Amino acid sequence: MPVKNLRTCKPCLLLLLVTISCIHITNAQTAGNKPNIIIILTDDMGFSDIGCFRGGFVPTPNIDRIARHGLKLTSYYSAAPICSPSRAGLLTGQYPARWNFSTYLDNKQHNRDAQQADYLDVTAPGMAKFFKGAGYATGHFGKWHLGGGRDVTDAPGFEYYGFDEHASTYESPDPDPLITATNWIWSYKDSIKRWDRTRYFVDKTLSFMKRHKGQPCFVNLWPDDVHTPWVPRYGIEFNGRFPMNPEEEQAFKLVLEEYDKQIGRLLDGLKELGSDKNTIIIFTSDNGPLPSFRGSRAAGLRGSKLSLYEGGTRMPFLISWANHFPEAKTDSNSVVDAVDLLPSLAALAGIKLPSVYTGDGIDRSSVFYGQPSARNKDMYWEYGRNDIAFKYPAGRDKSPNLAIRSGDWKLLMNHDGSDVQLYNITLDRNEANNVAAANAAVADELKKKLAAWWAQMPKLYDTTGRRQ
Repeated sequence: MPVKNLRTCKPCLLLLLVTISCIHITNAQTAGNKPNIIIILTDDMGFSDIGCFRGGFVPTPNIDRIARHGLKLTSYYSAAPICSPSRAGLLTGQYPARWNFSTYLDNKQHNRDAQQADYLDVTAPGMAKFFKGAGYATGHFGKWHLGGGRDVTDAPGFEYYGFDEHASTYESPDPDPLITATNWIWSYKDSIKRWDRTRYFVDKTLSFMKRHKGQPCFVNLWPDDVHTPWVPRYGIEFNGRFPMNPEEEQAFKLVLEEYDKQIGRLLDGLKELGSDKNTIIIFTSDNGPLPSFRGSRAAGLRGSKLSLYEGGTRMPFLISWANHFPEAKTDSNSVVDAVDLLPSLAALAGIKLPSVYTGDGIDRSSVFYGQPSARNKDMYWEYGRNDIAFKYPAGRDKSPNLAIRSGDWKLLMNHDGSDVQLYNITLDRNEANNVAAANAAVADELKKKLAAWWAQMPKLYDTTGRRQ
């Protein structure tokens, strides 16, 4: 049945949700003992934007509190170097290419040019579906960008992805009218101004958890800070350009300062609710920064948002759970991928995933408990299927469109096998020295793996742009 009809068919919706939930009904009986989970997915935050990752822009004492009371990982990777596929990978625990996501979602023509879907398929697995089936109350507050907005009017509603409540931005199937007065990402006409949106989403999160006290909560807190345009409450007047002057660092600093305050309000609010001791908090980003201020927002890592170099995919990552995870500890050895979060969080919550679920991630919960370990499974990325929708970034930061990391090695190449680059990430995390020629055997092996992975990914369109 087409999704646009499914959305208006309440019996069909009920059947879908029951099918999802019945797999885990035995887990729901003990739901009261399960931890709350809040995933704070910052928008376009660089690896070193925040203080505990050696950020030097403004102090971020509240975000740093999560690190002080939890674990910091320095080798965590997003599923993609741009928002929509990155979010799809995190939610599903599968590579976004499996669901035909390769760049940000826009209007239908853009999506077609990019050879990708218009929205996340409702049959895709998802964290919220699994946690809801285990007795959790599920909420999504913030940016979605997995379908809806512009001329994509048939995107499925949040309920089809397992969410009980939501408040979201323009790029969603159900924009909140208080933050979408006009048909665009933001406007001065919005009741909730641009500089107060993170506050609004924090308030929604705390209200949701208060109303569901006694029931475990799973919450996506996905603000659209610190994405451009940076519109601070005071200090700098927005000039109307989108984005602002790429060198307007002062506006970024003011927005980051306010963002940190709102994360502090979240942490204080959880304590007031008495939920701070039994809440797993994850703080990370969907992809790298843009602009990156000459690489300073990514600790000098090569690349930025839109790039498969480290600056586009290596993210800050903090996780805390009082009396369960180590405090004030840094793990610089364990590699964790965004697709690992679904199986890892399910393990932490005692949720058995259905046997039919096949994820690309692995359970890394032992790492979160403070036991560093190697990730003995290769990781893959894609960004860009043609030259129409993938022209950026320019210059040295523009990467080939496929990548694999296998142990210490990372290889990048285009899907036609050109522009092969090999780096030892442990020795050369800035990807300055292409050692493919000197390590031909390694490069050949990884090229074959990467080509085989790419070949098995589904394609919506053939090489001529016709839908298959």
